[in-house]
Amino acid sequence: MEVHRIAEELEGLEANQALETVLAANQSGRLCLTSSFQAEAMVLAHLLRKRLPDLAVLFLETGYHFPQTYEYRDRMTKEFSLNLVNVFPAQTVAEQESASGSLYRSEPTRCCQLRKVEPLMRALEPFDIWFTGLRREQSPTRKNLKKLELHSLPTGKNIWKVSLLADWSWEQVWAYMNVYAIPHLPQYDEGYLSIGCQPCTALPSDPNNSRSGRWGGTKLECGIHTFTTREER
Repeated sequence: MEVHRIAEELEGLEANQALETVLAANQSGRLCLTSSFQAEAMVLAHLLRKRLPDLAVLFLETGYHFPQTYEYRDRMTKEFSLNLVNVFPAQTVAEQESASGSLYRSEPTRCCQLRKVEPLMRALEPFDIWFTGLRREQSPTRKNLKKLELHSLPTGKNIWKVSLLADWSWEQVWAYMNVYAIPHLPQYDEGYLSIGCQPCTALPSDPNNSRSGRWGGTKLECGIHTFTTREER
């Protein structure tokens, strides 16, 4: 397929070159960026907003984020003039906890499914190209990540999943943040390396695995990057 040829080409390109290649190859597609407002997402927002000022930036509004995350999201949305789209679950936190208790404690995978995976799958439906801040170095579950992958949503719709920073190191991410003086989430200054919902985020237990502080070490992924089906050749 054409997308697999393009994917092979992207592996040898820098982020800006890869972006231009993707845009040239899929000129009529609707585009979005999923953002948790962590460092990688802010590097991408900085890169993409110059070229795609109206890009939809999807934020999974789980209701469980750190207060600092909400403050930073609002501040950077204004500073970068982002087209922020808050993606909400079917139930509020109060409704879910009234019906099922604290799922983040008893059934964290189900909690992620209800508050992240299902809302995002619905939100992605109108789009053709999905930019992510994933990097191979982030976790063993991401070591085989490609800069461009063709994925199938639960409805069967295909979407280009583009990870321009797939081959970047943590040091490269922070070098970019420093060069362009991009503010960062204050939790990084406390030692957090991967920042999600507050009840399920702790300091990393393994310094070589930034996501080892998530979900009490019981899992490494919430499901938004494993629920879609990657189409192989």
